[in-house]
Amino acid sequence: MRALLQAIVLLLILIWMQTCMITAEDLEWKSATATYTNQTNGSIIIEGACGYGDLHKASYGKYSAGLSTMLFNRGSACGACFEVRCVDHILWCLQGSPSVILTATDFCPPNYGLSADYGGWCNFPKQHFEMSEAAFAEIAEKKADTVPVQYRRVKCERRGGLRFTLSGSFHFYQVLVTNVGMDGEVIAVKVKGSKTGWIPMARNWGQNWQCNVNLIGQPLSFEVTTSSRRTLTSYNVAPVNWQFGQTYEGKQF
Repeated sequence: MRALLQAIVLLLILIWMQTCMITAEDLEWKSATATYTNQTNGSIIIEGACGYGDLHKASYGKYSAGLSTMLFNRGSACGACFEVRCVDHILWCLQGSPSVILTATDFCPPNYGLSADYGGWCNFPKQHFEMSEAAFAEIAEKKADTVPVQYRRVKCERRGGLRFTLSGSFHFYQVLVTNVGMDGEVIAVKVKGSKTGWIPMARNWGQNWQCNVNLIGQPLSFEVTTSSRRTLTSYNVAPVNWQFGQTYEGKQF
């Protein structure tokens, strides 16, 4: 009996270790660069490569960032949170090196027609953050073109539950998953209607997930898995009379 209990405890410890994907290495400060882009109200509000649309409605607002190829990782970093601070530049960095928490919401494409030191900041293998003007101004002087920064992965703190925005048609169903806490990165989504089992969804682009099933007229449940292999199930998030274009709120990690 004792051996069985020890085995169960060991199994639970291994499962817990698997869920802790933000490792000690992630928590270490790493070097990168940062610039900012001019957008309305100092925020990045355009629809980016993660598919979040209006970032204020998606709850990310001015604390959003486009990532270079190295950091974006083909979109798998969408929703991840980074703490960023300006360092090693006495003219441009604000005193005390204050930091901001950013959410990855877009891709900063390379521009190989320009050098990596002037204009080609997102060229591979550079690690670069393209910030909103408002967020940039919290760590550095806006007169700067680009500044050296340090960054590290952090847990995402969100208000409210996961949000599921529905779109599609009778035989094409898509859901955008936003406001994801903890890891922030979604790696798998399943949907279940009242007349179906759990249906795995495929990533369409960014954090848009799709399946070719007619789910109209059924209350919908969702199962979301993040990069740390944590899985959260929200039952009957969308009611039987749900509509395309509407957003429904589930549980939170």
